[in-house]
Amino acid sequence: MSDGHQHNGHESVPSRQRRRFPGISSRAYEHPADRSALVALRRLSGFDTVFKALSGLLPERSLRLLFLSDSVRVSDRQFAHLNDMLRDACYILDLEKVPPMYVNQDPTPNAMCIGLDEPIIVVTTGLVELLDEEEMRAVIGHEVGHALSGHAVYRTILLFLTSLAVRVAWIPLGNLAIMAIVTALREWFRKSELSADRAGLLVGQDLQASMRGLMKIAGGNHLHEMNVDAFLEQADEYEAGGDLRDSVLKILNVLPRSHPFTTVRAAELKKWAASRDHQRIMDGHYPRRDEDRDTSVRDSFRESASSYATQVRTSKDPLMKLVNDIAGGAGDLGERMRRGFGGFTASQPRPPKDSDGPERTEGPTGPDSPDDRPPHDGA
Repeated sequence: MSDGHQHNGHESVPSRQRRRFPGISSRAYEHPADRSALVALRRLSGFDTVFKALSGLLPERSLRLLFLSDSVRVSDRQFAHLNDMLRDACYILDLEKVPPMYVNQDPTPNAMCIGLDEPIIVVTTGLVELLDEEEMRAVIGHEVGHALSGHAVYRTILLFLTSLAVRVAWIPLGNLAIMAIVTALREWFRKSELSADRAGLLVGQDLQASMRGLMKIAGGNHLHEMNVDAFLEQADEYEAGGDLRDSVLKILNVLPRSHPFTTVRAAELKKWAASRDHQRIMDGHYPRRDEDRDTSVRDSFRESASSYATQVRTSKDPLMKLVNDIAGGAGDLGERMRRGFGGFTASQPRPPKDSDGPERTEGPTGPDSPDDRPPHDGA
């Protein structure tokens, strides 16, 4: 815990008691899509062993030597305030071995957890200078969450495959096959970032600090010029705005990214913080690590599919609404198709009122309207 002193220009807040989660399984905070992939991979006998045996082919050794030789290793003698936060995070999430952490000279705010044999955490000077103590605590908790989940192994594989795709770009079919795998891994990794954000909240136990940190990563160190509520409104506008053309552009924009957009991460984290799942963890009711081997792969995939189906049903995005309409057999779908892209805007214009009767609406109404039907499993 912090001691209330100043470290390297950072003023520590007084220590406060935080809940600890002995024996917690990473399944407690993992996004369903992330959890289903990890449960399946963990159940594949020898999967990690095979990839670790291939570590000589991966750039891990080179990266370790690079950070050791050209960065500052966090300890009780260097960046002591970060070392305290790292040890706190490992204590709260009950991670037995504290991973080494390095501070790398880079003005771009960033942090990562990589490694096959043993995870290592790297934070940039840009991030250290940008965030206050509580915001930084959430980030370190985020990276420790990656380590506990085993994300570092799969992130390293993703980096390797991305590099390999560039090298074999001249082989059409080979490149397509690798890029298909890379695209799938990126989708999984974007969900793993949402998982790690939740781990950061469990460590910091301060939602406002987590929100501020994400907001600063998006807009820089001008907190007095920013507002969390307005920042979250951006996420809602991003999801609901535009028509099908914007939906397609959103997909194209996110495909090459390993992280979700920052406003989306903030909105997802706030939603999870208000959920029953989060409250149960804080009350001490959560999956235990010693039960991981008994977890059902089928149940995990079912939860993942249910999560995606719920996302489609509740999304305000025009494309997702179209998918939901097709699944539900919406009566006005043909008319909206005839109107073209403009027919799929998130907010439809209100129809004029008939002078001789009540307001007319397009499409079916009453208990059988698309919004009032019970959800379909095929969404």
